[in-house]
Amino acid sequence: QVQVVESGGGRVQPGGSLIVSCAASGSISSRYEIEWFRQAPGKKREWVGGIGSGGITDVENAIKGRFTISRVIGNNTVFLKMDNLEPDRTPVYYCRYGDGPNVYWGQGTQVTVSS
Repeated sequence: QVQVVESGGGRVQPGGSLIVSCAASGSISSRYEIEWFRQAPGKKREWVGGIGSGGITDVENAIKGRFTISRVIGNNTVFLKMDNLEPDRTPVYYCRYGDGPNVYWGQGTQVTVSS
């Protein structure tokens, strides 16, 4: 079993920045990926980006340059830094751990972009 916990959501003004984090714990495999998704009200969940256990990151093209993924080596914590956030978006950001046959989701953290 792997536990996945997101934190750091909240309210931010349009154009502002926010960092959300994802902590994975438990039976962590030596090879895994931790990925971020977001889901706005009434919309499908969409992939944001992710990082593998080897440290290689990838971010969805439309937000590349504004969103950055990083990690703390050794404690399986991944950060999503979001810059220049767009207004009228209130998505929930979800973190997903996957190591092949096993996939675990966190409960999500709400980000509200509003003045």
